[in-house]
Amino acid sequence: MLRGSCLCGGVAYRADGPVHHASHCYCTMCQKQHGAGAGSYANVPAAGYAVERGQELVVEYASSEDGRRGFCRVCGSTLTWRSTASPDTIAVTLGTLEPPYDGPVERELYTETKPAWLPVR
Repeated sequence: MLRGSCLCGGVAYRADGPVHHASHCYCTMCQKQHGAGAGSYANVPAAGYAVERGQELVVEYASSEDGRRGFCRVCGSTLTWRSTASPDTIAVTLGTLEPPYDGPVERELYTETKPAWLPVR
C-alpha cells in the first residue's frame, strides 16, 4: 500500500494494489504543472485509490481531452493524473508519497521534450 499527502497536509490518500510502473514524464504539461523538468508518477489500480482526508480540497483540471490532473486547492500540490480513456488506472505523484517511493522508475515519457538542463542519468 502507498500513502501520500499534499504540502499543507489537508489531503491524505492511500493507494492499494501493486504499482504497475513508475515513470518520469517530460511532456510540457507535466513540466508546467510541476514547475520542474518532469512529473514523476506511480500507476496504481484506480479501484484501490481513496482520499482519506480532504476530498473537498481536491480539484481536477482537464489538461487535455482525456487527461485529468488532481491537486490540492489550498497548497497546489499535484496529487494525481488520470486518463478518462483508461479508467482502471490512476497515477499518484511520487513526490507526495510517505514514506518516499523506493521502487524502480521503469519509464521515461516524452523524452523529446526533456529539458537540456536536467542532469544526465
